[in-house]
Amino acid sequence: MSDGSRYAEQSILTLDNAKAAYLLFHRENPMLNVSVYSVCRLIVLAREFHAQEAVSIPEEPDSPSGDWSVQMLASHEDDDSFREFKSIVDDMEPDQQQEVVALLWLGRGDYSEEEWREALTLAKDSWNLRTAEYLIGHPLLSDYLEAGLEVFGSSCDE
Repeated sequence: MSDGSRYAEQSILTLDNAKAAYLLFHRENPMLNVSVYSVCRLIVLAREFHAQEAVSIPEEPDSPSGDWSVQMLASHEDDDSFREFKSIVDDMEPDQQQEVVALLWLGRGDYSEEEWREALTLAKDSWNLRTAEYLIGHPLLSDYLEAGLEVFGSSCDE
């Protein structure tokens, strides 16, 4: 093993778990452009947000274009967890946001791994500027995203 290879291997080993999972995931699953690290952070923030007693979501949204989530979330716009969640999603490229939505649908069981491209196409067709609101509007978002990651052989625990 060359010194450069050894150095690269040691560098990877010193990364925190989320970054290591990100590198491994993208090496094994090149079809995803969204980082596992970002998805894992969204999972943590969604859990924090939905654990609050004051958060009440009447029903799960049918599509990313629904405006009910904007009205419901207006009372939570000062919430730190929600603001960070929204900031992360808003900073993503549209194709990355679409992948997170497709991961939600995959983890929820709406699509199988074989139907991944179909889920991405629908997410692309449904995309709008309120993706963060659509995502956080799902009380079980963190569970769905974790399940979606698991379909691709990744998790936030790696």
